[in-house]
Amino acid sequence: QVHPVESGGGLVQAGGSLRLSCAVSGITFSIYTINWYRQAPGEQRGLVATISSNGSTNYADSVKGRFTIARDNAKNSGYLQMNSLKPEDTAVYYCNEIYYALRTNYDYWGHGTQVTVST
Repeated sequence: QVHPVESGGGLVQAGGSLRLSCAVSGITFSIYTINWYRQAPGEQRGLVATISSNGSTNYADSVKGRFTIARDNAKNSGYLQMNSLKPEDTAVYYCNEIYYALRTNYDYWGHGTQVTVST
């Protein structure tokens, strides 16, 4: 089974920074799109940032200019650098690896890492 493993979450004061990592093995990592999602208590899971296999990126409006998504194919890892954190960024952050080919969707999720931003 393929399970991305997130790390780097924790408690940080507003205005601080955290760097989340997502490591995965057992797949041809470089062809996958990496997504970071987050889910706050009582809310639906929402897409935060995406990086495709060719390196193109997209961000939710709420994090543009503060978060940066990156990947290192040599290390089979993805990253989410989070700066200028706000209390509303508090959530469980999930890494998702996705690849679609030959009418098959390859879709893998991590178990999440908690990010808590205090005032």
